[in-house]
Amino acid sequence: MNTVRISKKLEKALNAQVTLEAYSAQMYLMLACWADENQLDGVKNFMMKHSQEERIHMAKIIEYIQERGGTVSIDAINKPGPKPNSVIECFESVLNQEIENTTAIYKIVKMSMDEEDWATWNFMQWLVAEQREEEKLALDLLDKAKLAGGSSMSDTAKFELNKVIGNTGQEFPIADDVNPLE
Repeated sequence: MNTVRISKKLEKALNAQVTLEAYSAQMYLMLACWADENQLDGVKNFMMKHSQEERIHMAKIIEYIQERGGTVSIDAINKPGPKPNSVIECFESVLNQEIENTTAIYKIVKMSMDEEDWATWNFMQWLVAEQREEEKLALDLLDKAKLAGGSSMSDTAKFELNKVIGNTGQEFPIADDVNPLE
């Protein structure tokens, strides 16, 4: 009796998403290190928390693959970079990465619809909702950086922006509600 409840094609796509989530986590860690080097502790703390959120996504996808009887494949991730030259570049990197994640997730959702794998389609809805929030947050932070002066922001504006970003709430309700880690 076949106990694998996911196609090889979807298994491969989900494993690729695991790798993309791992890459995103590494990118956020790189940005946290850049922020620390530039005395932006609020930005650093934000990026550290966001890196953790990406690892939560990765773990939940792994759990789902296993739950469906699939095989998880952990691939090497590329080195993130380059480091940004400004706060504006930092948040442009964040937005670009979140858009890349969203695009990959939408492909998996479409694939699950095409295969009529409703369990996977349903599972992916939390990631769709999560990415909507991620992109909104990235756009909001980028807008704040632009309002603070963009690439030519003053030290005072950078100081204030750092405080605002450091106080940005980062709860993970959507991710925490799906397949809670034991």
